[in-house]
Amino acid sequence: MRDTWRVIVVLLVLANLGYFAWRQGAFSAFGFQPARFSETEPHRVDLQVRPELLQLRPAP
Repeated sequence: MRDTWRVIVVLLVLANLGYFAWRQGAFSAFGFQPARFSETEPHRVDLQVRPELLQLRPAP
């Protein structure tokens, strides 16, 4: 039972390391790279109506 948990923890750590490496572009030489934010949702930029008018004000 103890070895089972150890294997599960090791697999989860390896999966997290693999995901981190993928997000950093470590696998881009093999064709595995994440899309940039601007490439995944270009329609959101088109939906913005005059975003330059947005002003942040301090809370009262």
